[in-house]
Amino acid sequence: MNFIDLEIDNPIQQCEQAINVILKSIHAVRKIVAKTNFKSEGEEIKFFKEVKPQFTSKLIYYNQIYQIERKKPSGGDRILKKYYNNELAKLKAFFDKELDFYQYFRAGNSYLDYQYFIRGKFDIKLALDSYYFETDPSFATSHDFKVATILANDLIQLYIENQLLALDKKDILDNSQREPKGKITWTSSKVALTELLYALHTEGVFNNGAADLKDIAEYFEHIFEIDLGQYRRAFLEIRARKSEKTKFITNLNHQLLKRMDKLDELV
Repeated sequence: MNFIDLEIDNPIQQCEQAINVILKSIHAVRKIVAKTNFKSEGEEIKFFKEVKPQFTSKLIYYNQIYQIERKKPSGGDRILKKYYNNELAKLKAFFDKELDFYQYFRAGNSYLDYQYFIRGKFDIKLALDSYYFETDPSFATSHDFKVATILANDLIQLYIENQLLALDKKDILDNSQREPKGKITWTSSKVALTELLYALHTEGVFNNGAADLKDIAEYFEHIFEIDLGQYRRAFLEIRARKSEKTKFITNLNHQLLKRMDKLDELV
């Protein structure tokens, strides 16, 4: 999951990958529970109150974020802010509806756990959702999904608030048209920049791979106020190296790994 968060920036693609991982994990946990008898009611309560919701809450979270991002309207910041605030209102509606259980759970109470988190024990008077009667009774209790939803909603709320915060920051930047405080100068060789230029173009990191090599080169020249000259000829020379053709990029990789190793030693 951490790898997905780091490697995938697109939230919809991130959710799709995450959901696949979570479903496999839940399936594995289900198989373990099917083969294992809980030693006591206390152990069963702990699993359905604390353990299973950690898995299910992530499934609810990523599925909900997927829906939010997929249905996100196109338009200006004002439209997006209204959309996100409506999603926050839906979360509040859930908390209002489940206020009694929410307060019970948040307060760390346990006097009704034997009804909430023991399989097969439920009270129809305890505001049960209809979905409970459609679930696998060997892998569900009347309230473990409610716990998962509470945990998921905390994460969803944080996600939406971060989106709203990003929009506010964007407004501030747009209004102030803030310029960078200092000038960044390329102090390595032109050949090194050319090597990086070709690597980035090959990877397709600009405009989803649609950016032309010439446009990227001109952008680099403008940003760094540097004349790359005959960069295509320089690339031919790079290709002709007898050893260490990607000298600059190989060194980048080496130095970054070295930095990570040093940080690991400090932990």
